[in-house]
Amino acid sequence: MGEILLIRHGETAWSASRRHTSYTDLELTPDGERQATALRDRLAGRHFVTVLASPRRRALRTAELAGLTVNDIDDDLTEWHYGAYEGRTTAEIRAERPDWVIWQDGCPDGESPEQVGARLDRVLDRVTPLLDSGDVALVAHAHALRVLGARWIGLPPAVGGRLRLDTASVSALGHEHGRPVILTWNGR
Repeated sequence: MGEILLIRHGETAWSASRRHTSYTDLELTPDGERQATALRDRLAGRHFVTVLASPRRRALRTAELAGLTVNDIDDDLTEWHYGAYEGRTTAEIRAERPDWVIWQDGCPDGESPEQVGARLDRVLDRVTPLLDSGDVALVAHAHALRVLGARWIGLPPAVGGRLRLDTASVSALGHEHGRPVILTWNGR
């Protein structure tokens, strides 16, 4: 039985400044390019039956620098749609809404936790049958992959808030005794 590797894209200017970035299509910073290139060694020796990526340039460039060949671009792997909060930091948002928590409240003009969870459930439904043939790589974004990790182990999307995920990190989802488990998380 294969594993699902979750690969977060390398650093961008907005991830470095902790700005919420969903549909804004940013390039990697020079540090982000170095981070993504360093993933080559971490992924060496792995054969993937498929590699799916978000359509955003930061995810596609990370896959390229990591030595992965993307088999398909999947819109369901895009980052949480932050709506009115795109480009803003949590501190800026909380200056207006002190009790705001994305994992509970979602984003005005964007997505709710349940909407993000439903989209990532579709990704899991798509790739889980492929695990009989080997490993799968998903190259995407922090909040989306955190939700995906929570959904893999049967928990609500909000649990993703308890799963920190750094840029250019690799996490592995798999099975133990036939049950979905998180094998490694936020590996650097």
